[in-house]
Amino acid sequence: MKKTWHLLVALCCAIPSFFASCSLTSSENDHSLPDTLRVATLYSPLSYFSYRDEEMGYDYTLIKQFAEDKGLVLDLKVAPSMKKMIDMLNDGSVDILAYEVPVTAEYKSILPAGPENLTTQVLVQPRNAGDSLITDVTQLVGRDVYVEKNSKYQYRLENLNEELGGGINIHIVDLDTLITENLIDMVSDGKIPLTIIDSNIAKINKTYYPKLDISLQLSFPQRQAWGVSENKPWLADSINNWFESDKIQNIDSRLLKRYFELSKADDAPIKYNFKNGRISPYDDLFKKYAKEIGWDWRLLASQGYTESHFNPNATSWAGARGLMQLMPGTARHYGLNPNLITDPEANIKTATRLIRDLDKALVNKIPDPEERQKFVIASYNSGHAHIFDAIALAKKTGKNPEKWDGNVQKALMLKSNPKYFNDPDVKYGYFRGRQTSVYVKEVYKFYEQAKKAVPA
Repeated sequence: MKKTWHLLVALCCAIPSFFASCSLTSSENDHSLPDTLRVATLYSPLSYFSYRDEEMGYDYTLIKQFAEDKGLVLDLKVAPSMKKMIDMLNDGSVDILAYEVPVTAEYKSILPAGPENLTTQVLVQPRNAGDSLITDVTQLVGRDVYVEKNSKYQYRLENLNEELGGGINIHIVDLDTLITENLIDMVSDGKIPLTIIDSNIAKINKTYYPKLDISLQLSFPQRQAWGVSENKPWLADSINNWFESDKIQNIDSRLLKRYFELSKADDAPIKYNFKNGRISPYDDLFKKYAKEIGWDWRLLASQGYTESHFNPNATSWAGARGLMQLMPGTARHYGLNPNLITDPEANIKTATRLIRDLDKALVNKIPDPEERQKFVIASYNSGHAHIFDAIALAKKTGKNPEKWDGNVQKALMLKSNPKYFNDPDVKYGYFRGRQTSVYVKEVYKFYEQAKKAVPA
């Protein structure tokens, strides 16, 4: 009788947990999530890319979190195009598209799931003091607008021009190395007056160019979301339930701020106040650790200024910290205690260890030591993988793979163009090469001034 009573107690205790587990989501009820989650995405500044050798991206970070929360192995595949990515979903090669797919009749076989965003096409224009902004589409008449050839922006602008009765000066850009993202750079530089792009990409670019205005919408809003096969509604339910939790909503808010709001531009002017023959309060540390890598300490200090303006507590949008802006993964790799990452000496010491390893990785490709320093500095900023890709692209496009300025530097700029980052010789995908190109120039600009003002 006592054994029977104990059995009944055990059953009663088990029943609530049984029903609780059944009520988690429809996926746990009728279907089981696979041990491995097969995911497809595209390279882009929003979805997935590598920066300083760490994987990043709004969609990537969220889908990685989903896999971790569900105890799944993430198998990420990067498709070369939207069409190929959707084909992968339709033929069962992947389970989820972690990319913002338009919710339209064209993709009716795809069930939207997870984060949903609205995008519109917007006008990109400079916001200069004294200039009046275009605030209505009718004001485009008589204006010059540049758009990428055979893009949706070209078709929208042509339709808008027809609606207005003509008068917009439409310039079709058909240059091999340019894409719409490059046109934004050109608006910022004053090379062209206006262009058009999707609002989500425009918001990311505005974090680099705060003086651009992207407020004028030129199209109706378009829903976009992740996608799963129409044959797997339970998987869409599982993702949606997960995404609605308070924890994930908080993560989502932080990611939106990181990619769409935090400035990625360094607007502070370079100051050359070399007082008493010193560059910074940390000159002794730069001298000490520059000896270990055979560098002029003034070059190492110039890199430190470009990284943080000598602020030991600086934190970048990507999470890099300290005087030399070490990424968390880099700090872990070199055994740096996270609590010491903002300690000036520990930060500079670890940075020089990274520089030494980057130099070793490049020595066979760039034999000239002085020229190799430029490649090392570029690799420090972008991650060595992108520089290796750029060297390969330089060879392929007739540039000198052993020279930085005007050669590998130019090839790196190609890695924002799908034609090039999907090239079989390019292994690490999309990268915004312009930021690294500017970074190297700024380091050497400071260095030249430091050499004139401060003794070696």
